[in-house]
Parts: sequence; structure tokens; C-alpha cells
Amino acid sequence: MREIQFREALREAMTEEMRRDPKVYLMGEEVAEYNGAYKVSQGMLDEFGPERVIDTPIAELGFAGIGVGSAINGLRPIIEFMTFNFSLVAIDQVINSAAKIMSMSGGQYSCPIVFRGPTGNAGMLSSQHSQNFENWFANTSGLKVVVPSNPYDAKGLLKSCIRDNDPVIFMESELMYGDKGQVPEEEYLIPIGLANVVREGNDVTIVSFGKIMKVALAAADELAKNGVSAEVIDLRSVRPIDYATIINSVKKTNRCVIVEEAWPLAAISSELTYNIQRNAFDYLDAPVVRVNSMDLPLPYAPTLIEAILPNVKRTLQAVETVMYKK
Repeated sequence: MREIQFREALREAMTEEMRRDPKVYLMGEEVAEYNGAYKVSQGMLDEFGPERVIDTPIAELGFAGIGVGSAINGLRPIIEFMTFNFSLVAIDQVINSAAKIMSMSGGQYSCPIVFRGPTGNAGMLSSQHSQNFENWFANTSGLKVVVPSNPYDAKGLLKSCIRDNDPVIFMESELMYGDKGQVPEEEYLIPIGLANVVREGNDVTIVSFGKIMKVALAAADELAKNGVSAEVIDLRSVRPIDYATIINSVKKTNRCVIVEEAWPLAAISSELTYNIQRNAFDYLDAPVVRVNSMDLPLPYAPTLIEAILPNVKRTLQAVETVMYKK
């Protein structure tokens, strides 16, 4: 094991898979000559050349379409969006082409493509560059949606996504690229759709994913100081969702708080809440409580950002609610 950055874990995953399979290539804005907008693809152009690490114009609809077409014809592209906010320009290719080709062709064509890039807020970037689309893409049959929270998971999951024969949305965070974590030197894969119990506990289950896992774990640390044992689950992927791990945890703790950066309406937390009450109703000692971003476009001012996004204080208040301490 060695400690590397989140961006380095992603780079290792892509590099190893490109060495393993000549059909894998990377395409996106600034991924080649500039070494990636976030330096995720640093050095990859030198190793693989311009035929496999391809800079594009600012035209997401165009290069996403090229990726989909090449995947249908036997290649395994990794399409990088500088931010998933820009994926809206290409959403027709993602939703109407990549996600549906297997079904519409009667199984004759698959589309082994990975769309990856940062999601959610990245500080003071205001409304148009701070949105969460995990639930948007997860609502589409034919797509898989993966949201890692640490370097170890990022590498193992991305390698699995690149090898998968279905289109995968792989969502990162600009605020996590510099995060460090322990990653093995030897090859490993993490299955898509398997949640991780990051911290075991008995009093309350806290579920989250992506960078908001930092909020969940920080809240669990604060709860422990007051004698409250929180079990923390990292979803890792939001389509498919590992409902079994969540339900088994709720059956043990009898309480659940879900922390998610997205807006509250039709969020991943909404889906989880329904499934928990549907499959573990008799075990619940309190209604499930969600902690989402406020239902507002994210502003620029840092004080307002702090007020709108999920944070430790709001998570602790939610736990107090389900434990009837508030």
C-alpha cells in the first residue's frame, strides 16, 4: 500500500486499462496537451500518443457522440467532461443513444463507454457550475452511475467501469482530486453496485456517497464523543443501489439518516427512504430523515454556500431527530 492522490488513483486506473486493452482510449477537453484540466491524465499523452489520448473542441455533444459511435463499433472510450454541468450539452447522446442502444437493437449492440468528470459544487463557482446530476442519470434505464468517495474506491471502481459492457456515468469531485488515501500497488477491482460499511455502529445508520461522505464521517466522530454509535454506509454507486446492505443496517440500528448534496425533490435519498420504509418498516423506531442541499440554485457567496449545502451541524440535528433528542 502507498498513499496517493485521488487524481493519481484515477490516472492509474485509466493507464492500467489502456495498457491492458488497446481498444480503450481517452477523449475530452484538455486531456492531452494540457495533461487534463485537473491533471488527472498527466503524462498519458506521452505514453499512448494522440490516437488514444485525444483533445477535443468545446463541443460535448460532438465528442460524446463520437464516443458512443466508437463504443457501438467495438472500442471502449473514456469520455471526460470538464464538469458534469457541461454534460447537459451532450445529454441526448448519453440518454437517447448510449443508454438505449442495447435495448433498441434487441441485444445486437452494446455500448461499453465511461463518461467521467466532476459533479456537485467545487467552491465559489455559483449556480451553473455547482449542480448534482447523479439522480438524473440514475433515473435512466440502461445506465450505471458510480460516485466514489476516496482514492482506493476510485481506482478499483473505475477499472471495473472501463471493463463493463454497459455505459457508465463515473462522477468525481473537483474538491477531492487532491485527497490522499492508501491504494495497493497490485491490481484490484471493486464490483459495481456493492456498498461499503465504512464504520460499524448500533444506534443509527448514516448513508451517503461521494464527497459528502466526509460530512457523514465527521458527524459520526462527533456523535461518538457523546456516546452515540453511528454506522456509516458509502453507497459507492447509485445505480445499481445496494439496498440489502442498507436494509440490514437499519434492521440493526432501527434509525436512518441519509445525507446527499443534491436537491431534495426526487433525489437518491428519496428513493432510499421509500425502499427503507417498504422493506424495513417494522424495524424503524423513527421516520427516516434526509439531509439535502436547500432547494435553491447554489449562490456564489461562501457564507450562503455553507448554509445551503449539507454539513455536520445539520446531520447531527437529523440524528437528534431520529433519536428523539430534539
